[in-house]
Amino acid sequence: MAIVVNLDVMMAKRKMSLNELSEKVDLTLSNLSILKTGKAKAIRFSTLTALCKALDCQPGDLLEYVPETKENHIDT
Repeated sequence: MAIVVNLDVMMAKRKMSLNELSEKVDLTLSNLSILKTGKAKAIRFSTLTALCKALDCQPGDLLEYVPETKENHIDT
């Protein structure tokens, strides 16, 4: 995967639990967990906006592009 989700990093910086974030952005724990673990295939702009508002950050703080190489390429 070339896009890495750094949701766990931002939550740690803001000292916010998954439960607290779930309540603030009105997403289920299971959907947030999918995002946090990097298993999400897509994210809505409205969800990204809510996360940025709740975590007081920019989209680039949550999403990072990592070029794929033969060493880190994993078939899914």
